[in-house]
Amino acid sequence: MAEMKVTPWEVTGDVDYDKLRRDFGLDSIDQPLLDRIRKHTGQLHFMLRRGIFFAHRDLGWILDEYEKGNKFYLYTGRGPSGNTTIGHLIPWMFAKWLQDKFNVEMWFQITDDEKFLFKDKLSAEETHDYALENALDLIALGFDKKKTKIFIDTDYAGKLYPQAIRVAKHITFSTAKAVFGFTNETNVGSIFFTSMQAVPAFLPSVLAKKNIPCLIPLGVDQDPHFRVARDVLPKLGYNKPAIMHCKFVPGLGPGGKMSASDPNSTIYTVDTPETVKAKVNRAFTGQQATMELQKKLGGNPDVCSVCQFYRFFFEPDDKKLENIFESERDGSMMAGEHKADLTKKINAFLAEHQKKREQARKELDKWLLKD
Repeated sequence: MAEMKVTPWEVTGDVDYDKLRRDFGLDSIDQPLLDRIRKHTGQLHFMLRRGIFFAHRDLGWILDEYEKGNKFYLYTGRGPSGNTTIGHLIPWMFAKWLQDKFNVEMWFQITDDEKFLFKDKLSAEETHDYALENALDLIALGFDKKKTKIFIDTDYAGKLYPQAIRVAKHITFSTAKAVFGFTNETNVGSIFFTSMQAVPAFLPSVLAKKNIPCLIPLGVDQDPHFRVARDVLPKLGYNKPAIMHCKFVPGLGPGGKMSASDPNSTIYTVDTPETVKAKVNRAFTGQQATMELQKKLGGNPDVCSVCQFYRFFFEPDDKKLENIFESERDGSMMAGEHKADLTKKINAFLAEHQKKREQARKELDKWLLKD
């Protein structure tokens, strides 16, 4: 088994979330916090019920502020190194639920500068093109246009850079090396970048000339950026952002995170029905080697990529999900049936999503903030 490695740019191995939580110094999203959220939302999103969002920083404080009448805003983003995957949609869909339930603004940063700096094979033009394409996927999810601010770093640098240098002045190279593993060979743009990613965590406060609480739903691999930001922002007179951490959507292979760089284990939002069918048919399952053994011994849904797709995305009903898992455990459903059903669900979702995506293309400029 590969050793676990979790950084903002690389996730490998079998992720132990309890160990990761301890190593990063995160708090668990416990039942009292879930009860407080339910008090305001009426019901819990399935990603909360299933522990897909599993850890946090200062979530209790965000709820304290909200209950005092101090409305927070949401901030998350995307590093545009390729087409959007199903896995990228998870924190965005959760953020939309939060926007709807709490009636708050959403600030969405697309870091084309980051991917240009960190990906040797991508040009600045390519990362910007991907940024535009990725923005379509966010819009297609149905965010409130009046309450959603989308910006691409290189198109909004006039607003971001003056604040980024304030952050950068408080981050030493020693800190950057310790947190991110940079070396003397790391380009200076990469070393500076976390200062840009910190800005949306306080930019609305700058513009409003008052402190506004910020809540960041994100993949847990992005936490190091905001550990640094949380150290710096109080020195500038701003609140530390609160964070909710999401687990990684598994790929279609045996273990590991769904990765945009591995097309065989990944479902992209632009995949055709034929492509989806071919990928799901190759997916790793937790079933036995033969039909006879599967009927006799049953399988393991916890390691089955097909079952995990249902858990993370395609079956929000908990009772129906348990029936799917049980049918794998007791051997009553074969891999082919599981895969055929999942293929149908993915393609139904993508057909609607791709339709909305093309509609968004016609009005993309109206969504994007620019200098």
